[in-house]
Amino acid sequence: MHNEQQYLDLLRYVLENGHKKSDRTGTGTISTFGYQMRFDLQESFPLLTTKKIPFGLIKSELLWFLHGDTNIKYLLEHNNHIWDEWAFKNYIESPEYTGPDMTDFGRRSLIDDEFAQAYKFEKKQFDEAILNDPQFSEKFGNLGDVYGAQWRHWQKRDGGIIDQIKNVIHQIKTTPDSRRLIVSAWNPEDVPTMALPPCHTLFQFYVNDGKLSCQLYQRSGDLFLGVPFNIASYALLTHLIARETGLEVGEFIHTLGDAHIYSNHVEQVKTQLGRQPVAGPQLEITSDKSIFEIDTKDIRVTDYNPQPAIKAPIAV
Repeated sequence: MHNEQQYLDLLRYVLENGHKKSDRTGTGTISTFGYQMRFDLQESFPLLTTKKIPFGLIKSELLWFLHGDTNIKYLLEHNNHIWDEWAFKNYIESPEYTGPDMTDFGRRSLIDDEFAQAYKFEKKQFDEAILNDPQFSEKFGNLGDVYGAQWRHWQKRDGGIIDQIKNVIHQIKTTPDSRRLIVSAWNPEDVPTMALPPCHTLFQFYVNDGKLSCQLYQRSGDLFLGVPFNIASYALLTHLIARETGLEVGEFIHTLGDAHIYSNHVEQVKTQLGRQPVAGPQLEITSDKSIFEIDTKDIRVTDYNPQPAIKAPIAV
């Protein structure tokens, strides 16, 4: 089956079979529990073509994780704003924020033009302070012990740390048949202090016939906005780990827990389902730097011919 068709079938399945559920954001969802997709990474790179997905954001976010970084400053330096909302929310709910009331800013900005302009202004000021004021950045740019911290700096009871990415690379090289090639981002002790507890909670590698496959368990998946990023991000991660360990790529297997479409994304989903996918792009990595030193400019996709982006509000 064409890689992208797996994802389109999931959208259609949830629309037709999902259950209406409330959620933390108050938006409401159509949801199903337990679903799996399999992507053949030898066929193509699974970046959607039925709507444009900004690959630059995917690669800078993944490298941010791999650096062990948890401050949005690196992302802003790469013109990546996909984590801004959570940091900005922490700021406007703090005693130090003295601007206009931004309560329920995510939805109000969609229906009130005057509020939207005020929101954009405050958000722009916030981003500039993160980039230019080290003290402000340290206080409000950090998202807690999210993915990068858990992947690279898992805190041990004795005060030491575990670098899960380095460990799993070593395991793949030395014990490729191990059933313990696992990285976990879900640390119960740290969940309460994270800006957003990990949605993609655990991934496992599998080596067979000189190929590296990866399976992700994702506890919660925003199917329209988030999951296309997750698919491409973990496909890229699989390519990078395979390259680091001298293997070819195999499959990316995506297992979802609560797979949901937000109620304010339904029309956008229907628009996307009315489009036909074309052949996916190919991934090119143009540097021999290690996975920890590679830069965004060293990673690109070719022959990417997507249809236009489809905008939708993010639920925070």
